[in-house]
This record gives sequence, C-alpha cells and structure tokens, in this order.
Amino acid sequence: MEIILKETIETLGREGDVVNVKPGYARNFLIPQQKAVLVTKASLAQLENEKQAIAARLAEQQKEAEGLAAQLEGKVVVLDKRVGSENRLFGSVTTNDIAVALQETGITVDRRAVVLPEPIKTIGEFKVTVKTGYQTFATVLVQVVPENIEGVQ
Repeated sequence: MEIILKETIETLGREGDVVNVKPGYARNFLIPQQKAVLVTKASLAQLENEKQAIAARLAEQQKEAEGLAAQLEGKVVVLDKRVGSENRLFGSVTTNDIAVALQETGITVDRRAVVLPEPIKTIGEFKVTVKTGYQTFATVLVQVVPENIEGVQ
C-alpha cells in the first residue's frame, strides 16, 4: 500500500516521501496516528504544493541535528558507579544514566536517542552512539569509574 509520510519515521523515510508499506501497518498504525496519508490524486497535489515548505523544514531539522552532533562529538562523560569484585558493576549503566550525565554538561538528549549495543557492566571506557536526527549520529566516550566511598578502608 502506498502512503505519503506526514512526518519523518526513522525506519521508513522522511516527511513527504511516498513509500510502500504493508496494508495492516498503514491502516492500523500510520494513518490513525496521522503519521501518513493514502496516496490519492488530491494528496499528491497537496504534497506538490507543500514540497518547498517540507524541504525547508527538513533542512532546518538536519541543520539542528548536525549542530547537536557537532556538540556531542568527542564529548567525554564520566559516570561514578559502585563496583564489586573483579570490577563488575552493581547493576549496569543505562541509557538514562548517560542522558542525565550529558544534561549535566549542558546538552539535552532524549534517553531513547542513546544507543547501547549491549549493557555496560564493567568499569572502563566505552564508545556510545547518540542519534541526533534522521540518519545523523554522534559518538560519545563514556568512562565508567569506581565510586569513591568515604569511610571505607
């Protein structure tokens, strides 16, 4: 089923793209959520009228994403965590921990934008990818260090 995207969807495409999806996905999710419309003569004509506005919006979003990626690139985040034997963490480092640490440095990132391929459960340095926009990514260095507990010898 052919549809026109009304907003950028990471797995499908950008706003204004005409894409082919399974009918159930379009009928049950995209169209009711107003993320897409069916391809008709009227919707294609409306798309043609709005192409310049859509292009300007996408260019602005891309510029913002690249600006955020430039701020994040090479950033080092240090997280203090409690460790047990063999330098293993109690629990693990979550995407929320990284997002909060980035916010403390003045950069606001949604926790869902932080991509952890596997949970961080040991101390050390890890390269973490952050999605800043549609197909735009930045790499942040996360250093997990043992927490200093006062009074323990």
